[in-house]
Amino acid sequence: MNFSSPQLLWLLALLPLLVVLFFWNERRQRGLMELFIQSRLLNQLTAGVSTARRRFRLALLLVAVACLTFTMARPRWGIITEEGRSESLDIVVAIDTSRSMLAEDTRPNRLERAKLAAMELTQLARGDRFALMPFAGSAFIQCPLTSDTEVLRQNINAIEAGIIPTGGSSLAEAIRTALSAFVDGDQSHKVLVLITDGEEHEPAALSAAEAAAKEGLRIFTLGVGSAEGELLRVPTGNGSTDYLRDEEGRIVKSRLNEALLRQIAGAAQGFYLPIAGTKSIETLYHNGLAPLPKAKGESAQLRRLKEQYRWPLALGLLLLLVEIFFPERRRDASNDTVTNRTDTVALKVVALLLALLLVSPGSSANASPTDARRDYEAGRFDQAQKEYERLTETRPAKPGKADKQRLQNNAGVAAFQGGDFSAAARHFNEALKAPDLALQQGAFYNLGNSFYRLGEHASEAQQKIQMWEQSLRQFDGALKLDKTDKDAAFNRAFVHKRLEELKKKQPPPPPKKNGNKGAPEKNQPPKGGQGEQENPQSGSGKSDTKKKNGNEKSDEPQNGGDDRTDAADKPDDAPQMSPRQAQQLLDAQRDEEKALIHRPSPKSREKRVLKDW
Repeated sequence: MNFSSPQLLWLLALLPLLVVLFFWNERRQRGLMELFIQSRLLNQLTAGVSTARRRFRLALLLVAVACLTFTMARPRWGIITEEGRSESLDIVVAIDTSRSMLAEDTRPNRLERAKLAAMELTQLARGDRFALMPFAGSAFIQCPLTSDTEVLRQNINAIEAGIIPTGGSSLAEAIRTALSAFVDGDQSHKVLVLITDGEEHEPAALSAAEAAAKEGLRIFTLGVGSAEGELLRVPTGNGSTDYLRDEEGRIVKSRLNEALLRQIAGAAQGFYLPIAGTKSIETLYHNGLAPLPKAKGESAQLRRLKEQYRWPLALGLLLLLVEIFFPERRRDASNDTVTNRTDTVALKVVALLLALLLVSPGSSANASPTDARRDYEAGRFDQAQKEYERLTETRPAKPGKADKQRLQNNAGVAAFQGGDFSAAARHFNEALKAPDLALQQGAFYNLGNSFYRLGEHASEAQQKIQMWEQSLRQFDGALKLDKTDKDAAFNRAFVHKRLEELKKKQPPPPPKKNGNKGAPEKNQPPKGGQGEQENPQSGSGKSDTKKKNGNEKSDEPQNGGDDRTDAADKPDDAPQMSPRQAQQLLDAQRDEEKALIHRPSPKSREKRVLKDW
């Protein structure tokens, strides 16, 4: 047996208070009567009143209050089996990752705003299945259809400009690739949400939308950017930025192409919306996606605990009725004078007030955030953290609302103040799921502080470096959402300075030994039965590479047109690196895991030349 609302069981602590109130009221009544009635007359007037009966009625009242408290906590026991059938809509979310999406006419930039819109859409339509598809000059399905919001969140965060190696922007390729995400053969419930600035470098987007509509695909387009446009900035080699220029040297200015996006949506039975304000995604869901018929999934047997609140409720009401009609006087009493019963009236009022809580069980729960805030302001951070955690478990998540994420953020702040930085980081990470940008920015900032404190308490230098690098990334996220946050900028600079000082104190890594040991490499066949030979030109123990001149051919196998540097073009003391060593060096320089990149075949790249923005 368990309870749906176990936090309400604390009302049982009122039972001892009711007992104290009963005896105090009894003594007060007798004292008042002695002021007006003589003692010998008082005993005659109260001769028929039984003390045992009065206390029995008190016991009935206390048990009734306990039963009503158990009723509000909603006890559950016993398992019932129900047949359930899931209904969902299959939606492919396509996000433009071309270089034009780095324009900053929409804060923080077009790509980040598109990712936030996709995150908000997955929060609103929790019962539907989503697939994620980044596209530029080509497109690929990064995440297949799934209803797991955590997987979708991780894949959306992994999207960045340049994830597609083919430059440009091909809306037609995105529409054709989206059709491959629907594998169940259902032709009536396919939806594509296209988030882009509409810069199309091919004329086939409209015809591709018309062809997809014939196969049952509905397309809703979301425009990111402004009609006035924005100049595109790109980083240069010396650490500064410059404007992106076309082949003729003119500065590129990217504009939102609303006309094309309206035509694409109209051709595929959808509509167009600009991403502006806070109601765009809600309008898309309520007016476009929610009215669509949902596909029924396979039926499943669901097992759950049965609500049993009726039994304690019936017992409590029965005990209240018995208490009301149970007399205080014995039947053989000679004096039928009616005595004052104000003590039981007070207890009845308390019991009835508790019974009224059944009508509005949320009234007691609404006081919990206030209690948690009071504990926090009083310095009881552990109690405030526990109260906020209980609220996050019992309060349901509302689509489009950030109430639950705000409670997670408050729990993280209480845990941080209490010194539990691991729990604080966990709660702040959950708060990042909020659709509210201001709350996300604050969660990034708090998460950066938490990782810095975790690094301070780390015993090993490598753990400290990892935590502080995580802290820098969180401060970067906060500054992307609000570049005017001076606290985040100051904290990032401070952590970066501490990190650089720590890295300078670390001993340098041991030098790697050159040469191949054991089996020879694939691209370096053994010569003379040995794995290595000395280079006769340089005199060092590196792999021998023959010069290529005139009609002479190299003995080494070639890798299909890859650029290579001849040994004669290098200095004599330049070390030669095998392909395996080069791959190991590249792997060691990777800071974090990147998303899979779809590389189109060389044949498809030769068919069209796309602009690289």
